[in-house]
Amino acid sequence: MKHYPLLTIPALLLSLLSCNREPVETVGAKDVSAKILPKSEAVVEDAFLVKFVSAPGDEALSDFEKTHGVNLKRIFRSTPGKESLEKEFGLDRWYESTVPGNSSLDEMVLKAAAVPEVQLVQYENITERVSNGKVYGLPETKGTVDGAFNDPYLSKQWHYKNVGDKSVSSSALAGADINVTPVWNSLTCGDPAIVVAVVDEGVKYTHPDLKDNMWVNTKEIPGNGIDDDGNGYIDDVYGYNFVTGGSIEWTAEGNSGHGTHCAGTIAAVNNNGKGVSGVAGGSGKGDGCRIMSCQIFSGKAGGTVSAISKAIKYAADNGASIISCSFGSTKPYASDNAYYNAGGGAEVDAIHYFEACKNNPVLNGNIAIFAASNDAKDFAYYPGATHDIISVSALGPDGLPAYYTNYGPGCNICAPGGEAYHSTKDFGSMVLSTMPSEVPTYGLDGQSKSTGNDYGYMQGTSMACPHVSGVVALALSYAKQLGKTFDREEFKRMILSSVNDVDQLIARTSEKTYAYGRGPLKMAPYYHQMGTGSIDAWRLMMKIEGTPTSTAKLGQKQWIDLTSTFGTASVSLTYLKVEVSDETVAALGLQKIKGTGQSNYPSTPEGEAYAYVQFGRLYIHPTKIGSGKIAITAVGGGSHVGGGDNPPGGMELEQDLSIIVRDTDGGNGTGGWL
Repeated sequence: MKHYPLLTIPALLLSLLSCNREPVETVGAKDVSAKILPKSEAVVEDAFLVKFVSAPGDEALSDFEKTHGVNLKRIFRSTPGKESLEKEFGLDRWYESTVPGNSSLDEMVLKAAAVPEVQLVQYENITERVSNGKVYGLPETKGTVDGAFNDPYLSKQWHYKNVGDKSVSSSALAGADINVTPVWNSLTCGDPAIVVAVVDEGVKYTHPDLKDNMWVNTKEIPGNGIDDDGNGYIDDVYGYNFVTGGSIEWTAEGNSGHGTHCAGTIAAVNNNGKGVSGVAGGSGKGDGCRIMSCQIFSGKAGGTVSAISKAIKYAADNGASIISCSFGSTKPYASDNAYYNAGGGAEVDAIHYFEACKNNPVLNGNIAIFAASNDAKDFAYYPGATHDIISVSALGPDGLPAYYTNYGPGCNICAPGGEAYHSTKDFGSMVLSTMPSEVPTYGLDGQSKSTGNDYGYMQGTSMACPHVSGVVALALSYAKQLGKTFDREEFKRMILSSVNDVDQLIARTSEKTYAYGRGPLKMAPYYHQMGTGSIDAWRLMMKIEGTPTSTAKLGQKQWIDLTSTFGTASVSLTYLKVEVSDETVAALGLQKIKGTGQSNYPSTPEGEAYAYVQFGRLYIHPTKIGSGKIAITAVGGGSHVGGGDNPPGGMELEQDLSIIVRDTDGGNGTGGWL
């Protein structure tokens, strides 16, 4: 089995997981074989991993080492205060073992599996990279300042606010984005207490647009070669390099800048007058979420089972609430159990341990987010395909599935991942983010290259994944701000239901075409196969508030049902007033409309207002893609409010309704394949 990081072209993925097997008590040939997890095409030849049935004592370890002529070392360093959790997920039973010089790897694996006290033996599988990992150059000019922040490339980041710019793509669709700007403008921009671990190549922590949002281990003194805080890791100031066993690096030959690019999407510093913006990068006041670099690829090396496992546990033990992961297994499995029983090992224990740790005041655990892969296969790759882990597919600037994205079973949600071949002029249809200036970026011909750029374009589900990670970081920030708490599994359901529909657009599009003569892509296979829909930051914040959200059709006068706001009795309630802020009027482009019929809304002298309520429905006319809130006041239990000297009456009920305006409707449209 090959392991690859998920870069742009055929997906780069990693083998992962499983380990909930019952201990094997006999040592027959069949039982021994059952305890050995599959070997990939590339492995470390002088090491393997062992999981014992129970945590071995010093004497048992010594006996094992003497009998087999090996050296054993715990994979997972124990963290004070977390011993019971480590034991719950079996982390205290995993060991790395050397292979003696006079023995072969397979011979030693068989010998270890024959020991009754051993539950599992796992090869130290390693990665093999097949992508060229190319990053493409900057736009020729900086964009105009967007308005939310003063970052000069923000207007080039269509994935945050897509205005349908045809210079990005002739098929660019306004609103095909993560809808984050209204969140920045009125709700939250992040929180330094929320940490996202990028499990990937090393993040350039000195990058001018990242350095102020890096997680910092303040107990460690940089560069002194000493483990100052005694956690077992030397100079782990911004994270740790689990490949070389030292400081984070990003310049070794073979690095593509992938980790730095993902980090910028999550939390590049906002409103600092530099480069790009990050989804949860703050407002320029030191309030951005923090990035922890857990490096599992370094140059042409990395991606071993032990490196991945240690990196995930490190994230859990050092305060990360989210791991953003662009790797997975290239091999399909028939079920979660089949995956667990065939490819499992130390990684699954580490992921489960991470999710069980509580590193923020909002959740009783943490969130793992994975890229679905870039092989255009009709299934997600494990571990993201596991039923309780979020797996992300990718969309282009047209709001449609990207040609490379995986889709189908196991793909839970989608987000902008960028898509090449939309233009012959530049790379604007891909995702723009931070890059190490030491890594070359390529020109339109794919051959010419230059260095010194702090920013560049990439595409892939690897780019979609950090969009979701960033939105989740914003959501935890907002929930913390409001003092809200949620169960971890409930929060996952909130994430997956905070989406805009993709199927409507797919249904009305027969196929999509590209530049450079690339063949058309049929849309039919993607219908109902892109998870729950496209992540919407505003919707998730509204779920955190408890504010219902309705979608309005762009450019139409329409009635919005209020059942979600006031219940099934909404049609018979007495409505006192509707309040629309100037901000919402501007955001939605609301037009004044004349009330008709029997409306309880106190109209203006001209009989016009931005919104009316009549018979349990809200009447509006939006002319802009956007999001906003409308406050509606009704009477519960009568036709007037009681109290004081008033006759007995009802209770005043004020509720907010969130409105998202998009250019979609409930039909199939025209020219579709249905």
